[in-house]
Amino acid sequence: MSITGRKLFVKALLEEGVDTVFAYPGGMVTDIIDELYKTPEIKVVLPRHEQALIHEAEGYARATGRTAVCIVTSGPGATNTITGIADAFYDSIPLVVFTGQVPQDLIGNDAFQEVDIVGMTRSVTKYGVTVRDRDALGKTIKMAFQIAPTGKPGPVLIDLPKDIQVATGDGEYPSYVDIRGYKLNKSVHIGQLKKAYKLLKNAKRPMILAGGGINISDANQALKEFVEKTKIPVVTTIMGKGALDYDNDLYIGNCGMHGRYAANKAVVGCDVLFSIGTRFNDRITGALSEFAQDAAIIHIDVDTASISRNVIVDVPIVCDAKAALEKLNEWAEPHDTEEWRKRIAAWDKENPLEMRKDLGLCPQSIMEGINEVFPEGIFVTDVGQHQMWATQFINLNSKKQMITSGGLGTMGFGFPAAVGAKIGARDKDVVCITGDGGMQMNMQELATSIIEKANVTVCILNNQYLGMVKQMQQLFYGKRYKITCLRRNIDCPDECKGPQGKCPPYVPDFVKWAESYGAVGIRVTDPTQIEDALREAKANDKTTIIEFLIASDELVLPMVKGGDAMSEMILPDKPRNGASSKKKSSKKPNK
Repeated sequence: MSITGRKLFVKALLEEGVDTVFAYPGGMVTDIIDELYKTPEIKVVLPRHEQALIHEAEGYARATGRTAVCIVTSGPGATNTITGIADAFYDSIPLVVFTGQVPQDLIGNDAFQEVDIVGMTRSVTKYGVTVRDRDALGKTIKMAFQIAPTGKPGPVLIDLPKDIQVATGDGEYPSYVDIRGYKLNKSVHIGQLKKAYKLLKNAKRPMILAGGGINISDANQALKEFVEKTKIPVVTTIMGKGALDYDNDLYIGNCGMHGRYAANKAVVGCDVLFSIGTRFNDRITGALSEFAQDAAIIHIDVDTASISRNVIVDVPIVCDAKAALEKLNEWAEPHDTEEWRKRIAAWDKENPLEMRKDLGLCPQSIMEGINEVFPEGIFVTDVGQHQMWATQFINLNSKKQMITSGGLGTMGFGFPAAVGAKIGARDKDVVCITGDGGMQMNMQELATSIIEKANVTVCILNNQYLGMVKQMQQLFYGKRYKITCLRRNIDCPDECKGPQGKCPPYVPDFVKWAESYGAVGIRVTDPTQIEDALREAKANDKTTIIEFLIASDELVLPMVKGGDAMSEMILPDKPRNGASSKKKSSKKPNK
């Protein structure tokens, strides 16, 4: 049976079980949008910007575990998605992105709203193609849905010229496509796995480094079983947070640039590092020459390209994290790690992860309030200081999930991703933790939240600065804050080292802005107000914006300066006199 491309497009979505798409209309997708209007089984979500559209799809995919679908028009509609596509690529989020394109006879002629979006996104997609043959449309869409969620998940982009959408052709949608060159490794290399386990058994100071691959592959229970059988302590990357429950006795915390002191010390001091589902990016390793330099390193990852790319490893294993751990659990037995764990506990006691709470509204207190009021739910962060405080102090377990932008570090991700997560998981509480800078990058999505009744609790930690950059300026660049102060206006002096008492008012007023959209706005200025505000937000039947006014000089500590070894941590003084007090640890752990 011969049907139009637009009808086959909708048929494909239905056969793939798609019930929600994130779409922004435009001239080159009007035909497929019109066909979707006739398909009540598929809900069309209209964001207010294409970058936010992609982030909403990312939040939806993370919250549901399903491949998210995006539709945008050609030209600027397509180019506005590039940041989100790159974000999804680095954080392994399965998306199928459909972009409209000018008719084929206009491609290459600098037609109105024509861009080579496939070429532009080639390095940040798993697969990208412009469909040039109507009879290949069904096969191409099927390939996209096979590629996006499998192996290392990620985004796929299909560019649809307008003439392909309206042309008639084959109406069949294949159930499976054999993709040449795309062969997934589903087996476990038993020899390499036995070699890895032998190293662990003989280790005196073994350490497990769990990355985001644990959460992506749903290997959390398998990891817990392995850890509790072997008694090997665990640290996580930021993307790996939640791989093991926060209150498990064998969980130390996050490691890396803003990792827990004891976690970084343990990675530096271990003799075998069992890493699984991590890319070893620079935020985790610090100076590569000193990263776990006395340890044999085992690396399990589903992506061949990730192994020995940044850190040369001793035992490479290309495998899905869950499959590897389930096999290891067949052999696992208790290891004598008591003395090693006592040493780690001593490091934690020496420099515990805590902030000073007697100086006003403290970020740690805000996170602890969130833990108290929201014992279950999805917690979505933007990027900046608030993100690091959330990864330090939000307690995760099997009833809680954290969604954050880890690889690309995209400001503006948090709020739209929270809206998308709520659209995908309406039965769960969704809390967005963001900064005043990141919130303003996609704040227009409050309209999407309101019209979709995707009610989220938004916690804005307002320190009146682009906080993470300001922290570096405060510590390393002579407190030159000219373009990081968000209260600054044209009348301010060129040289400003911080609040002077005559600063202009902050723009916008987040409470009035929230109310202008029909949301609820709350401002918190005192620690005693934290839990009451959060409980009110939880009880509201609409999105609630809570603005927490925190000190502008609060720092995220510990901190490792970029390029330094992970043993070179900047630590808070005990007690510290204000947030800017610090000390530096350069001691390597005793072996």
